[in-house]
Amino acid sequence: MKKTGAEILWECLVREGVEVVFGLPGGAIMPVYDAMLNYPIHHVLVRHEQGAAHMADGYARASGKVGVALATSGPGATNLVTGIVTANMDSVPIVCITGQVHSHLIGGDAFQETDVTGITLPVTKHNFLVTRADQVAQVVREAFYIARSGRPGPVLIDICKDAQTEQASFEYPQEPALLGYQPPLHAPPADLKKAVALIEEAQRPVILAGHGVLMSDSMQALQMFAVKTQTPVAMTLLGLGAFPASHPLSLGMMGMHGEAYANLAIQNADLLLAFGMRFDDRVTGNLRTYAPRARKIHIEIDPSEVHKNVKVDAPLVGDLKTVLTDMMPMLDEYDHDEWLSQIKRWEAESEERDILSWPDDGKLYTAHVVRDLWRATGGDAIIATGVGQHQMWAAQYYKFDQPYRLITSGGAGTMGFGLPSAIGAWFANREREVWIVDGDGSFQMTQAELSTAVQEKANIKIAIMNNHFLGMVRQWQEFFFESRYAGTPLAGPDFVRLAEAHGIPARRVTQPEDVLQAIQFAHDTLGPVLIDFQVEKEEAVYPMVPSGADLDAMIRRPIRRTRAVTQA
Repeated sequence: MKKTGAEILWECLVREGVEVVFGLPGGAIMPVYDAMLNYPIHHVLVRHEQGAAHMADGYARASGKVGVALATSGPGATNLVTGIVTANMDSVPIVCITGQVHSHLIGGDAFQETDVTGITLPVTKHNFLVTRADQVAQVVREAFYIARSGRPGPVLIDICKDAQTEQASFEYPQEPALLGYQPPLHAPPADLKKAVALIEEAQRPVILAGHGVLMSDSMQALQMFAVKTQTPVAMTLLGLGAFPASHPLSLGMMGMHGEAYANLAIQNADLLLAFGMRFDDRVTGNLRTYAPRARKIHIEIDPSEVHKNVKVDAPLVGDLKTVLTDMMPMLDEYDHDEWLSQIKRWEAESEERDILSWPDDGKLYTAHVVRDLWRATGGDAIIATGVGQHQMWAAQYYKFDQPYRLITSGGAGTMGFGLPSAIGAWFANREREVWIVDGDGSFQMTQAELSTAVQEKANIKIAIMNNHFLGMVRQWQEFFFESRYAGTPLAGPDFVRLAEAHGIPARRVTQPEDVLQAIQFAHDTLGPVLIDFQVEKEEAVYPMVPSGADLDAMIRRPIRRTRAVTQA
């Protein structure tokens, strides 16, 4: 039976299990939108295409499925690029579908013509230009397979307008025709034996758990490995939730704004076991002095990441879950009590410096807001963030015991990610409470998606940490530029009135004692709610590893104690 290219597209999306797409129509993709009305897939109308890409991203992170974004040609397609970069840096499976001018017009500078495949080639896992209707089915089958297999990532399909309207015979391909693309599963047995020998010799091991643990569904395998070998687990920002924060072996987050005791453990370890992480600069600090006494095992499905930043002693290229499953029977149980005791001493010293250990001074700090949010939600909410200080405080003070609860931009550090990604995450988990922890600067970049949230009746709760600064840049200016605040003081709208203009209930909080009541108000109110938390303006995130510094050369929060009162 013959169908138009647009109809074939939707037939394929249905067969791929797509339930929701995020997009904004335009001239070059109108045939696709017209055909959409005949298919059982929900369309979410965004206010800017960047929002569509971030929503598809948030949906993918929260569901484990492939997210889908739609856009027209030219500026519609280019507006997706920031979201594509975000997904690419964080290995998130999304498929972006863009309209393109008629095939015979390509290269002629037609209206809204842009070489989007050329533009996105460096930031996609793969992309396709479709010029005929009979190409659509095979391309869609391959795009979804590429997006979710191996190391996941974004794939773009650019479909010419005539390929959308012309007819072709439709038969959905059972298998993708990708003979040269075979992601590895098992690491070679000899490499496994070498890794096991290193584990047996280690006295001070540390596991580094990254986003790959979540993407490969290896959480249970990781926990079994850590318990059997009595090895503490530090997590990257995107690895939070891969290992329960409340587990005795958890070291929390590592890196630039990670726990001081986690960084000290890494620098003093004699073995690092890197599981699904890529040794980026925010994790390692100065590469020349990174974990100087540690041998290193790296389990990674993408061979291009092995030895890229850090040379390792035992590379294990394969699917993380498969490799851990293969390795477990080869391991004995080990005793690292002395090592764990040392880490506990470092942890105790860190707790003394923590802002939660400060005496109450009546000020509203973001750390306290996040901790109250964690308690009020039982640690079970999905937390989406923008990028900035608030992101780090959310990572530090919301304790993630469950996977797929933190939705945040890691590698790209994309401000504006919070609101649209939360909407996408809500579509993946409508039964779960979804909170956005955002900064006033980050929120303003994509605040137009408030209208999308209202139109979709999305049950999302927005917590703006409003310090009237571009906070993280301000912190760097304070530490390294003699407090010369160039371009960082931030004027903004009245967020309560802005929310009310959209028909969104909103409150403003200025006192610590009102935080829990505001959170309860948001919880009890169906649909989107906004809370404007007027937090301290010049608070800093601690600890902090300065850019290029040794991982253990951290700027630490000063210890603050109450003065003893002398009685006469």
